Amino acid sequence: MRLLRQRRVLAALLAGLLAVLGLQAVPAAGQSDPPDRAAAQVLTWTAGDDITKYTSAPATAVAGAATIVFENSAATGNTTGMPHTLTFVTSDPEFNSDVQLNILANPADDQGGRHTAEVTLTPGRYFYHCTIPGHGQMQGILVVTEGGGEDTTAPETSARVSGTQNAQGEYVGSASVAIGATDDEGGSGVDRIQYAVGDTGDWMPYTAPVVVDQIGRHTIRHRAFDKAGNVSAEKSVEFTVVAPQTDDTTPPETSATVSGEQNADGAYVDMATVTVSASDTGSGVDRIQYAVGSTGDWLPYTAPVMLHQLGTHTVRYRATDKAGNVSAEKSVTFTVVSAPPQDTTPPVTGVTVDGTRNSDGAYVGNAKVTVSATDAHGSGVDRIEYSLDGGPYIAYTIPVIVDRAGTHTLAYRATDKAGNTSEARTVSFTVVAGGGVPAPNCPEWDERLTVIVGTVDTGVPNRVTDNRCRINELIEDEKEWTSHALFLKHVKTVMDRLFREGVVDEREYDAVLEAARASGIGRPGQTAGYRTILDGSAESFAQWEQVGGGSFALNADGSITSGTTKPGLGMLWFPQRKYGDFSLRLQWRDDAPGTGNANSGVFVRFPGVHGHPEESRPEWVAIKYGHEVQVLDRPDGDMYKTGSVYGFDRVGLAGAGVTQKGTWNDYEIRVVDQHYSVYRNGVLINEFDNIGGLDFAPPRSDDPGTDGRRFASGYLGLQVHGTTDVVSYRDIRIKDL
Repeated sequence: MRLLRQRRVLAALLAGLLAVLGLQAVPAAGQSDPPDRAAAQVLTWTAGDDITKYTSAPATAVAGAATIVFENSAATGNTTGMPHTLTFVTSDPEFNSDVQLNILANPADDQGGRHTAEVTLTPGRYFYHCTIPGHGQMQGILVVTEGGGEDTTAPETSARVSGTQNAQGEYVGSASVAIGATDDEGGSGVDRIQYAVGDTGDWMPYTAPVVVDQIGRHTIRHRAFDKAGNVSAEKSVEFTVVAPQTDDTTPPETSATVSGEQNADGAYVDMATVTVSASDTGSGVDRIQYAVGSTGDWLPYTAPVMLHQLGTHTVRYRATDKAGNVSAEKSVTFTVVSAPPQDTTPPVTGVTVDGTRNSDGAYVGNAKVTVSATDAHGSGVDRIEYSLDGGPYIAYTIPVIVDRAGTHTLAYRATDKAGNTSEARTVSFTVVAGGGVPAPNCPEWDERLTVIVGTVDTGVPNRVTDNRCRINELIEDEKEWTSHALFLKHVKTVMDRLFREGVVDEREYDAVLEAARASGIGRPGQTAGYRTILDGSAESFAQWEQVGGGSFALNADGSITSGTTKPGLGMLWFPQRKYGDFSLRLQWRDDAPGTGNANSGVFVRFPGVHGHPEESRPEWVAIKYGHEVQVLDRPDGDMYKTGSVYGFDRVGLAGAGVTQKGTWNDYEIRVVDQHYSVYRNGVLINEFDNIGGLDFAPPRSDDPGTDGRRFASGYLGLQVHGTTDVVSYRDIRIKDL
């Protein structure tokens, strides 16, 4: 993009110099427009800040070659950088579908918001619009006519009635009406024909002759549209259909049904619908009639009759065949009542936490959380749900026992029988080891919301099982397996037990096994498993080194927390070895006090800090010579949000998302050659190719290499940003790729 802008600047300077000298710039070989393109019409659309309409748009065009120009720039009134599209619809049979056009433009793109496309238009109408959500009113129709001028002449229609006629000219049994239309020579051509039955009937598309077999006098109206939008004057044809001579003396058979929502007494709530049907094996049914009440007038039945008025109703009905036989009158009787007042009030919820507490207020060994809900004046409580530590909501049936050491947040809500759900509320508490309850002996630590096997997300909630381990932790997909078959056998054994215990249902059981098969874990050529470089022990933490300002502290639950004892900007780095291509996995949590937010980052591929020219500011070795993968959920402030490669590749808040404070996030940073992929909770949120400089400045002179690339291998580190930007990390693992 930078090179393209430089070329534009040079081109503009050259053009200005030639103009000063009285010379003309000559297009490069192969770049001159062919004669037919040079003479083609130019159709221009413009857009600005308004999301309800294009600033300007053509209404008509002539069939043939055309240059489409779509400009959405500062020059056309765009002051906010808002993107728009110009898209021709090709899926609506009412409009032409032979031009594929979908242009996205904004003032900051590499064309400056001005884009062109070469198309060939045919006579007819093109429907165009903006496809960006919320911009749906930006639309219009382009009418294309044959060359030679605008078509302003409407088509001509004609109708012909056919069928068997008697001596009086009446049609016996039925009549068929065929409608045609022509557009004068040089016009745009007929686009569509419409017809309507009677003086007040709705207009309907004409596709085949209209057959009328009801006895009586009839009027068929007709009109046509050409491709330029001209509509013909309305015309009509009148005729009479009479019954054929027959010895049919048997009237039709009739029946009626009443439908709608009924209460316990059988009354219909708010509305009842009466559907009448008739059949005749002789001359055929000619018409059905109905009447409301014992004295109501007979009315033609054409569609089910809907009655909203409260009270008891009687609907009478009858039918007449084409020989004139009338059925005996029948009726249905029913009652319509008003609906009871709608329940719009959600249940009221409450919670209590019980257990033995120490002097700090933490629960020793475990905490018992009891959730309650009442719906005294509504439809009644239907269900209660809870979510532990940001996990999926699951049904609450008995008090929840939480015995894993650490700080926990339990969210709870209730839904009544009318579907009203209370606003989620939370309760937070801390559990510490003790009371004779040992920590769960889980193979791994994995608190992602769903079960993810390798990279395959099953969508199955990552529930806590009866042995206090989560499903993902039991599957051990990050262990080094010697064969795929062995891994599948292990997963099946785990899932068989969970299915027997009722932790998963049959669909979830199948989904996890299918994900295990698709993961390829254990197959030949698979790289070694992950090596844990921070497991929460003091011995593991001692292998890391703090440089610069700030600090990290080791917590009782095995996590480490930044910025709690020493202010300043610094870094905790792992000096034990360098890594080239790798997958780095860890978990982080926003622990900033009050309303603040975490601000940190993961440094990768930076050189050793000791003996480096920047050693006096060791944290800057990682910043200037490596890459920082950002950790920042705050909506305001720095434009680089979670998942960004700082200074090089931005991820906005919409792409990164915001997590609830105190909730663990799973992070994977995958680096192969110079390609970086960042996953958050199993979702890919950024990809970056390390082949250039900063995205807001030219390549820096202190970048290693001559082409803007940074080191192909290096060390790992965690950033300390300050005492208020507090973040915690745990379970740091890495795998060579």
